[in-house]
Amino acid sequence: MTHQELATYSNYALYSAMAILALAMLAYAGYLAGLMPARSEHKAARQESRERDKALVGVGAGESATGQVHDTPADALVDVPATPAPRRHIDDGVSAGARKLAGIGSSLSWLATVFLVVSVALRSLSVMRAPLGNMFEFSVVAVTLVMLAFCLWSLKRDLRWLGIFVVTPALLVLGIALVWWYTEAAELMPSLQSYWLVIHVSVAVLAMAVFFIGAMMGLLYLAQDRVETTGKVSILNRFPNSRALERLTYGLHVVAFPLWTFTLIAGAIWARQAWASYWNWDPKEVWTFVIWVVYAAYLHARVTSGWSKQRATYIALAGFVCILINYGIVNLFFVSQHSYSGL
Repeated sequence: MTHQELATYSNYALYSAMAILALAMLAYAGYLAGLMPARSEHKAARQESRERDKALVGVGAGESATGQVHDTPADALVDVPATPAPRRHIDDGVSAGARKLAGIGSSLSWLATVFLVVSVALRSLSVMRAPLGNMFEFSVVAVTLVMLAFCLWSLKRDLRWLGIFVVTPALLVLGIALVWWYTEAAELMPSLQSYWLVIHVSVAVLAMAVFFIGAMMGLLYLAQDRVETTGKVSILNRFPNSRALERLTYGLHVVAFPLWTFTLIAGAIWARQAWASYWNWDPKEVWTFVIWVVYAAYLHARVTSGWSKQRATYIALAGFVCILINYGIVNLFFVSQHSYSGL
């Protein structure tokens, strides 16, 4: 089989993976639709809220059940926070059809991941190197690692509720890579023909994959925290509570940060070999360091008294925005010694 044929079959596997991911996205969407609170739940929640407000007004006025007015201590007249809607198990009241869609989504996610791995392997065989030489290859490998991490993690935790938030962005990135970033299989320029390509770039891709899942978890945490604060009835009432989501967000970033630290150090060592200097103020180098600083600030804020977990999470999301800038803007529009765009 020729190199060109291998590259063609790699693209076929990628197209297949995208089609399967689209079906998985629909299955997960159907499952989430089954988790949506019924209209009767909204009415019950509003009625409960009105009754609670009336009761608080009565207590504030100092009126007893017998209609007698009595003195109310001043320290009793305090604001009472909204009571969150009662949390239910994620599958309570969910139809068998919705649960079946969740299972289908999980199976399709695994199948799409297999096709992605096959696509990456065939691309590697077609170019006789690690498929990390341009933005197209970088994107496919990154999505493959994201899906692989999600699927393996789902073996230990029930992550059906997270599926659509992983599959949808993954499908979007693959679509962008194919439409705008596709590059024909070819050899690398001499400065990239080094074993440091595998060491430096593969760890960077892995770190980005974990940061991506951490960013999705952080967004869900902030949304869940708002729902719990307001006491609204929402689909998020079936998700893990805000405390659990925040701890997952923090744990993912604790794993990803050392990987990004290694990426920064390995990049400097490779730069010394390729360009005779550890640091050249290259835009990619600068933005890699900026990302490291932002995530270091998040981890520091997370354990610092006086900083709320919500504010710290916003810093983590800012770090992921910096990754997107480094990946989607610096690679394409900045003059750089790096050549990941391949465009």
